[in-house]
Amino acid sequence: MQGCSLLPANPLREAAAITVLAVYVMLIVVPVSRLLHSALVRRGVSEESSRYYVRKFIHAAAGGVVALLVPLVFTSPLLPTLAALALAALLLVLHGRLSWFQVSGNMYDVNFNIAWGASIAVLWCYTGDPWTAVLPALFISFGDAATGIVRNMVFGHRTKHWLGNVVMAAVSVPIGVAIAGWIGLVAALVSSAVEKFEAGVVDDNVLIALSSTLVILAAAAAGQL
Repeated sequence: MQGCSLLPANPLREAAAITVLAVYVMLIVVPVSRLLHSALVRRGVSEESSRYYVRKFIHAAAGGVVALLVPLVFTSPLLPTLAALALAALLLVLHGRLSWFQVSGNMYDVNFNIAWGASIAVLWCYTGDPWTAVLPALFISFGDAATGIVRNMVFGHRTKHWLGNVVMAAVSVPIGVAIAGWIGLVAALVSSAVEKFEAGVVDDNVLIALSSTLVILAAAAAGQL
């Protein structure tokens, strides 16, 4: 366990960076994703499928891109985590109003941000390694997005099918290995397996982030990081 400092090394620069990234994310979440939804509907894609494609686009274009930038831009998990939780709160308040990707009774977009921010904070503070810390966020951003897109293309609606788990592993394993070697491999495989399951309010975003975080924590506790 190496620990981390919650205070950014360069507060002004990192505050400016999180502001720029917040603007970028909001552009993806509102005008860009709304335009994508409209384009899909015009092409004859059903409303349900269009919303689902848009959610997965947001996962990758917002969550994934920002997760990749976090270790390059920030010296502390504080600002990225606070920003993720603030976005989760905003999406909760606006739930149902962002109809081009939100679904009534489905809080997965809120849970995504909580899982994204919490996993980064826990792993960064425990391991002291920002790259290892963003692995679960990358899995739910890129791996789960690819899973959903392929399933939607094949079946035409949201469904839990083993094909999605294979696709998620195909995307997540290279990411995990590149960042954390065999530990990343195990975390990617475990999270790809649990993606198929949901338990009430505990959706796949939470399960993916939680399972991969626990794998990495166990490895770190055993002195393998």
